[in-house]
Amino acid sequence: MACIIWYLHLQINILSKFSDLPIVGSSLCIGVILTEFNNFDIFLQDSKLLEALVENRKRSVAYVGAFLLKDDPETDPSIVSGSDSAKSINDLKGKDLFKRLHEVGTLAQITSIQGDQVVLVGHRRLRITEMVDEDPLTVKVDHLKEKPYNKDDDVIKATSFEVIATLRDILKTNSLWKDHVQTYTQHIGDFNYPRLADFGAAISGANKLLCQQVLEELDVYERLKLTLELVKKEMEISKIQESIAKAIEEKISGDQRRYLLNEQLKAIKKELGLETDDKSALTAKFGERLEPKNKQCPPHVLQVIEEELNKLQLLEASSSEFNVTRNYLDWLTALPWGNYSDENFDIQHAQKILDEDHYGLSDVKERILEFIAVGKLRGTSQGKIICLSGPPGVGKTSVGHSMARALNRRFYRFSVGGLADVAEIKGHRRTYVGAMPGKMVQCLKNVGTANPLVLIDEIDKLGKGHAGDPASALLELLDPEQNANFLDHFLDVPIDLSKVLFVCTANVVEMIPNPLLDRMEVIALAGYITDEKMHIARDYLEKTTREACGIKSEQVEVTDAALLALIENYCREAGVRNLQKQIEKIYRKIALQLVRQGVTNEQSLKVSLQQGAKQLREKSTEEPTQIADDGPGGKKLEDGNSHERATTTTLTESEQAIEVSLHEQPNGTATEESEATSHEHLVEQLEADKVQPTLLSSDGIATTDQPVDSKVNIKTSDVKDVKVDNVIEKVIVDVSNLADFVGKPVFHAERIYDQTPVGVVMGLAWTAMGGSTLYVETALVEQGEGKGALLLTGQLGDVMKESAQIAHTVARAKLLQKEPDNPFFADSKLHLHVPAGATPKDGPSAGCTMITSMLSLAMKKHVKKELAMTGEVTLTGRILPIGGVKEKIIAARRSEVKTIIFPSANRRDFDELAANVKEGLEVHFVDDYNQIFELAFGSNSKPQI
Repeated sequence: MACIIWYLHLQINILSKFSDLPIVGSSLCIGVILTEFNNFDIFLQDSKLLEALVENRKRSVAYVGAFLLKDDPETDPSIVSGSDSAKSINDLKGKDLFKRLHEVGTLAQITSIQGDQVVLVGHRRLRITEMVDEDPLTVKVDHLKEKPYNKDDDVIKATSFEVIATLRDILKTNSLWKDHVQTYTQHIGDFNYPRLADFGAAISGANKLLCQQVLEELDVYERLKLTLELVKKEMEISKIQESIAKAIEEKISGDQRRYLLNEQLKAIKKELGLETDDKSALTAKFGERLEPKNKQCPPHVLQVIEEELNKLQLLEASSSEFNVTRNYLDWLTALPWGNYSDENFDIQHAQKILDEDHYGLSDVKERILEFIAVGKLRGTSQGKIICLSGPPGVGKTSVGHSMARALNRRFYRFSVGGLADVAEIKGHRRTYVGAMPGKMVQCLKNVGTANPLVLIDEIDKLGKGHAGDPASALLELLDPEQNANFLDHFLDVPIDLSKVLFVCTANVVEMIPNPLLDRMEVIALAGYITDEKMHIARDYLEKTTREACGIKSEQVEVTDAALLALIENYCREAGVRNLQKQIEKIYRKIALQLVRQGVTNEQSLKVSLQQGAKQLREKSTEEPTQIADDGPGGKKLEDGNSHERATTTTLTESEQAIEVSLHEQPNGTATEESEATSHEHLVEQLEADKVQPTLLSSDGIATTDQPVDSKVNIKTSDVKDVKVDNVIEKVIVDVSNLADFVGKPVFHAERIYDQTPVGVVMGLAWTAMGGSTLYVETALVEQGEGKGALLLTGQLGDVMKESAQIAHTVARAKLLQKEPDNPFFADSKLHLHVPAGATPKDGPSAGCTMITSMLSLAMKKHVKKELAMTGEVTLTGRILPIGGVKEKIIAARRSEVKTIIFPSANRRDFDELAANVKEGLEVHFVDDYNQIFELAFGSNSKPQI
């Protein structure tokens, strides 16, 4: 018959997904096309061939011949190349194409044609006999049949069984082939030996030439042998495939497990905030952190952050630059750009907080309220630099806390005492290993707002070393004109610190460098007088210490006399820090005393109540019983036969009364009044109920003996005889026992003399610990014509030595005025001493005291009793102002001095003092030493106030 030839080659497209996919032996066997692919889809590129197929199908000649194309003899068939398929195959026409076809092919039925897609199903074998037409190629064919065979032949059976067994093994490894078997049986029919051979060869995936051999083989036995070889080879390939798949699966499963664990680890780290080195995660983290601040963040900072983020994406995670950039971005995005806390400008609220935290300090409180008032009128507050100066322990640091609380600002404190590295203020360069920003950048990150209150402690103790001068670095930080663009070396972007309120603390203002001091507003915190310390101790320190020690106010009493003695004999310094330590020491000893007493009282109370319960029980039961101790805190009832007979009952009111009496004092403490009341109530309960009393066992369950029918009469006196000792007494700390708590007095009276002898005068001095009285003593060493000289002792500084020389000259001149005939200074060698000798002393304010001491010795006159003086003297006798007026007044009051002489220029400082500080003092203000002479040696001197 003649049929249109469809030649199968590598170039045809299958299922429109695969190009250059070879259709090998599987396409040549009978029925295998349908068996393998259900529908064998072919896309035709030859338009004439497609038209001929469509025309034949219309004439009900829906068959074509499918033949395998031979390989090009000039090419190696084992080498796959797409160039031959792409060019030469489509160019083959007519005889050239006919010569390249194998003689044996397949008769295929056209099931459908849709566009250029043709679906074929193979049916039987064909052999080409001659060519009929060249375009499209049409040939005459003969139908081929298998050679006759004996289906009962044992060799054929065995061979077929082996093919089936091999196919079964193959099907176990590849479940896809099961579908091929089911499809084959549905469309082709049951298996026989020829079909079995064709099916095995078709699904074997063997070389196309081997499949062509199976197609050309008409002997069934030989075909089975060829198929058996192919499926055995396929079996070996399946085993190799299985081993490869297993190895890959193990590798993939290991990689997958590692991947899953890594993902879980990342999720855990993300939840814990420990995500590291993941660029996308870091970028997202910085973006989320910066998103709320985008509107407030300055444009130049946003630009730097964006540039650094882009730089981070280009860096390797293992490089050192990556860590530097990540750390830099971490600091940049963590700062509170434009985030300000809402300030509280309520004056009454601020006053209340300041009064709660501190007693006195009216000038400091007034300055803080002024700052708040200005902020309220302006609607916003500007940063200020305030310096609180004063002795240790006067509350400089705690004032900073109170200011922050009153203003509703975040508080941050750092100390610069001993600081010798500029990098602590300005930060390190980012290129250094372990570089960190300065203290101010760390402050802003910690507080989370751009307007905190920053307390810079111990600014008078700044160091200076090889790493620079921190005092100079602070000039930019504490300058209101410069800190709006403060530049940290680490961040290298300007930071606005103009809204920050800086509060500095110092003990000695003179130790602060002048350029730095010029930028600060100094508020002096002088020491506290005795009255102020009493209020502070009673209202603040004692209350706080008592709560910290867990002591109730009714358990202890510290008398005013004890507090006064504590202040004067143990805590004479200007501040209250040492006073707080001594009060804590007292309360610690009281706590120990209470605990020791409480243990004894708890046992005594329990035994007493047990004895009372025993008496009640003996009177209320018919059978004699005895209460035996069943361990600590427990009871066991035993009858005369030593057998336990206890019945659990519900607690009556009388039983509850016993239980309450046993447990109402948790610390084992009770007063006589409370004990008597509880026992009287217990008797009333028992008499009213007329019930058998019940005791509590060791496990808290009410137990009793067998009930009795007879009524029980209990006398009140029997219960009242049970007495509970009152062990705990209120601890009273008085002057008499104060030494038992804090030891012997540390200080003795500063006043050495009730009436100063000739040549001795009391002066007033200022120290870092507050004010102090200072005696100046002058004695005659030897006297003779022309022997006038002055010897100085007492660890005097240079300024004080010069003051002594000036005082000697002025005293000599004043003596000549008062007693012209007295040659004392010209003929006397004097020794001037200022005790105590171990204490260094310096300053000019003792000039008038030294003159008075020398004149007292020269004229052999005592100075006025209870008189102290201070003031610098010039050679002409003028009195110059001094400092530390409040501290010196406090020292005078402590020494019970009633009359004080100050320079007239210090009248303003005195007027600013509180009334309680000035109370009971007779103060004179002088301009010239002649006034001091009259006050010290005159009989009718009056105060000039």
